Amino acid sequence: MSTELIFLLHSLFVFAFIIRALARPHRDPASRIAWVAIIAALPLVGILAYVLFGETNIGKQRIAKTAKIIAGLPKLSPAAQNKADIEVPQKYQPLFETGKSINKFEVMGGNSGQLMGDSNQTIESMIVDIDAAKETVHLSFYIWLADQNGVKMMDALKRAAARGVKCRAIADHLGSRDLIRSNYWKDMKQAGVDLAVALPIRNLFMQILVNRIDLRNHRKILIVDNCITYCGSQNCADPEFRVKAKYAPWVDAMIRFQGPIVRQNQHLFVSDWMSSTDDDIADILSLPLADDRGGFPAQVIGTGPTVRFSAMPEMFESLFYAARRELIISTPYYVPDVSIQNALCSAAWRGVKTKVIFPAKNDSWIVGGASRSYYHGLLEAGVEIHEYQGGLLHTKSLTLDGVVTLIGSANMDRRSFDLNYENNILFYDPKLTHDVRQRQEEYLQHSKLITLDEVEAWPFYKSVWNNTLATLGPIL
Repeated sequence: MSTELIFLLHSLFVFAFIIRALARPHRDPASRIAWVAIIAALPLVGILAYVLFGETNIGKQRIAKTAKIIAGLPKLSPAAQNKADIEVPQKYQPLFETGKSINKFEVMGGNSGQLMGDSNQTIESMIVDIDAAKETVHLSFYIWLADQNGVKMMDALKRAAARGVKCRAIADHLGSRDLIRSNYWKDMKQAGVDLAVALPIRNLFMQILVNRIDLRNHRKILIVDNCITYCGSQNCADPEFRVKAKYAPWVDAMIRFQGPIVRQNQHLFVSDWMSSTDDDIADILSLPLADDRGGFPAQVIGTGPTVRFSAMPEMFESLFYAARRELIISTPYYVPDVSIQNALCSAAWRGVKTKVIFPAKNDSWIVGGASRSYYHGLLEAGVEIHEYQGGLLHTKSLTLDGVVTLIGSANMDRRSFDLNYENNILFYDPKLTHDVRQRQEEYLQHSKLITLDEVEAWPFYKSVWNNTLATLGPIL
């Protein structure tokens, strides 16, 4: 084969991947330009990187199976969902309309909630509820470790299964890989706990050719007897988080909910379970809803690669633009797109008291550096930036005007936006929002205020390094 022909074939191959990068849907221009530049400048490395990370592709079979499952699940009629528009002030109703556009879940009234204490207290509360379960326990975690809290949870599931409670548990294949390979996992199965592995990686090479391997189920859900559910940021692990002990303690927040909102979380779990197994449990969604004893309106926001594109960032942006007095956010990972950054800055520019709390020490040095590249723009707009000093602040919380809260598993980075399955709950309740706001105030009291002067005094190399890391954002 002549040199000219080899060069021609090489050029056509590179050109084909450039066209493929330009043709992919749901990519902002910056992302397309970044991929074209990488493929053109470093063809072998660029093409390999694009195959691995360039497309949010979960596989046609998985997409078709998930769509079929969701289409076949019992639908909640507006009446059954206890529609609560009248309980939400008109100025906040568009937020719940945005939420409805994601999963078709209505806002549901008649809910109650309790903000849990620290991570250990949260696990203890979960175990108390599991020990009191009479019919079903459904559990899903991204990271489940075989540490003190992780083993306590396993023991509680085994006890429940032994007394005839139907227990089902999902763990992400990557996040919980050590547990899944351990004897603990086998022991749970032998004890009668039904187990599922989310997004398993079986044949690495073949899977790379079919779909992206780093798509993950990042949800944290517990549902007991179809009447209690937990939602928040906590994985099933000790706060010392021994796999990354130098960043400990992990600081999380979970809310224990009761009421009709539980059914929407059950929908997420059932769809995940049926996507991961051949076990059809859709009938669970036909059981009577929990009694409406009065309470606040709430709505589940479940996002992921098989949900409509840009759902989570649009939800965040809607919240930012709805703020009139105060916007307080805690998130460990902040690598926004342009729209998110602009929306957050816009809140501060129009006079909203806007505060963001990041961990001072991030377990991902890439994300930590990339996050700091956005500090100058945020501070210039008037956003207060606080860096938490008491461990890795892992809580993903947002309070709006002291009356609206969003809490769950979603971070403000492109992984949560495009690659992860996430679960959050949006609710309107001044009382419970006050409790979340007080927890955020505790975080602020243990944080260092970052000033614009401080950022402008950073060494030149630090700014260059942070900005370099941020340029990776569009291609992740």
